[in-house]
Amino acid sequence: MSISSKQLVDFLDELGKTLDRKIVLVAAGGTALTLYRVKASTIDADFTGPAQDVELFHKAVNAAQPGFKVHVWPDGQVFSQFLPDDYLGKSKRISSLKNIELRALAPVDIVVTKVGRLDGRDVDDIEACIRKFKLTRNSIVRRGKQVEYVGNQEIFDYNLESVTARFFGKGSHKKKRKKSR
Repeated sequence: MSISSKQLVDFLDELGKTLDRKIVLVAAGGTALTLYRVKASTIDADFTGPAQDVELFHKAVNAAQPGFKVHVWPDGQVFSQFLPDDYLGKSKRISSLKNIELRALAPVDIVVTKVGRLDGRDVDDIEACIRKFKLTRNSIVRRGKQVEYVGNQEIFDYNLESVTARFFGKGSHKKKRKKSR
């Protein structure tokens, strides 16, 4: 099942009515790209946000049983990456719903959180994000170096290098750094 931007917002608006307080949710991955209208739809819904807000949201989702997968992570975690503490301030406000302030990760944060897994769908999403938001190699590399990756850091670094080489040509950031020493 694919989920459109309208379906996501409608779902969150209804879910917000069941919450007893206002929470902040930050869409990640394909969910964020769908809300930014870079993609027509997503196959699941991915969110991060302040830990207490995410916990309340997760309980509400479990009670609602939306019919599609909803993944939530606390405090700027997305899959196996942990974004710097400023992720929330860098995110963009999408909508203010009943008890939910809906935000989306900054485009560069979408890219660096997709770098860790880097399957075929992630590569397509990264390319769309780079093109739509005119991201630069330097902005991606700089942000990638701030991400904490749970797992083999060498894999994340290799993926980051591969992504920047693929979309910005050879002349990697590692080579540039060595030349400047």
